[in-house]
Amino acid sequence: MTTFPPGRRTGTTRTLAAGLAAALLLTACGAEVADTAGTRSVTVPRCGEQVTYTTPRRVVAYEGGSADKLFALGLTAHVHGYVMPPANPPVTGSPWAAEYARVRFLSDDLLNKELVVAERADLVVAGWNSGFSDKRGITPEILDGLGIQSFLHTESCFNYPGFPERVTPFEGLYTDLDRLGRIFGVEERAADLVRGYRQRVEAVRAQAPAERLPVFLYDSGTDQPFTAARQVPPTDIISLAGGRNIFADLDARWTQVSWEAVVRGRPEVIIVLDYGDKPAREKIAFLKSFPATRNLPAVREDRFFVLDYNEGISSPRNIDGLEKFAAYLRGLPR
Repeated sequence: MTTFPPGRRTGTTRTLAAGLAAALLLTACGAEVADTAGTRSVTVPRCGEQVTYTTPRRVVAYEGGSADKLFALGLTAHVHGYVMPPANPPVTGSPWAAEYARVRFLSDDLLNKELVVAERADLVVAGWNSGFSDKRGITPEILDGLGIQSFLHTESCFNYPGFPERVTPFEGLYTDLDRLGRIFGVEERAADLVRGYRQRVEAVRAQAPAERLPVFLYDSGTDQPFTAARQVPPTDIISLAGGRNIFADLDARWTQVSWEAVVRGRPEVIIVLDYGDKPAREKIAFLKSFPATRNLPAVREDRFFVLDYNEGISSPRNIDGLEKFAAYLRGLPR
């Protein structure tokens, strides 16, 4: 049964940007953000580092998860634009499609320093080693030196150099909404969102099957598969829905494993991550024909569940992915 989806760093508190323009009261999709003469500031953790933020006006968001968090908080008026690499499915399929249409599409490339400088960003929202990158020369430390504020997804902080922070992926989502709510002064909106998400998660947990089926998430790769380890949302999705990620013991985010390890795990369900540029149907066809996987229990029984890319990265849509996968597990014959 295959289911397809409908300055220099220190440990001290610092102010990252200068005072902003004149006094404003902005309304963004029901969220009011108050700032008096640009003087409002708040100290919020950026991973394990205490950082002082002033209210941003020109946010650049990298990937759907970053933009979705801001849109869910009603902060569309503060979002200047978004960078969306080809892996991300079209934003027209997002629950916040109307919000995407109100802001600028900046690039379909990877995040880079030149772009955020050219766009005069005053906050960049991304993950560590997914948007921010030492190799590509765009890190929070580099942006600090340019007077550009930055915010990292908490689920990506477990190996952030110098200031790591370790939480479960869903707790990372809740933490991000809380911290962004404090940065923009919409704490009540953030608290309401988190409360609602927790209630939905608990409703799923209460219905989870007692038998935990082994689950393998297939992201990509033919020579070696790329999969979800402990530190990314699909592991929480699998666990909360009543399954068991066969690679949950790996202390990593997205990682390569061997086909031999997949075979040893004998997954009874395979989650296939659906990219914009790597369709799930092609991946399923590969797994059905590949000698190492065609006799796995999940493949023989055609137990494939397709997870949308934006339900698998840190995003409010993780909750949607959880509910869908939980319904899929409950519907399997026992």
